[in-house]
Amino acid sequence: VQLQASGGGLVQAGDSLRLSCAASGRTFSTYVMGWFRQAPGKEREFVAVTSWSGDTTNYADSVKGRFTASRDNDKKTVYLQMNSLKPEDTAIYYCVVGFRLDTRPRSYAYWGQGTQVTVSS
Repeated sequence: VQLQASGGGLVQAGDSLRLSCAASGRTFSTYVMGWFRQAPGKEREFVAVTSWSGDTTNYADSVKGRFTASRDNDKKTVYLQMNSLKPEDTAIYYCVVGFRLDTRPRSYAYWGQGTQVTVSS
């Protein structure tokens, strides 16, 4: 499975961004898709993950109410709508594919290359 993320950029605090991540190559009948992020000098952290059907989506407390993850299975794409961005959201954002809803990076076998999001104050 190859994952290609896009949509990152430089924005000001309070702005919005929408990340996209398309899967290609070998895929599976059902899989979860989600996002992690890593800020400079920090460990990689969970952001959001959505089930195959999209009925269940889990969020990190730090983004709950501001970020929305969604997916389009026909396009094999997962999205992350990020509103009310804060400087502490600055990080490289990675999309992931896995088989269970989990907040631990080790549960995800497939990772995209990452897209940089920078939020200025």
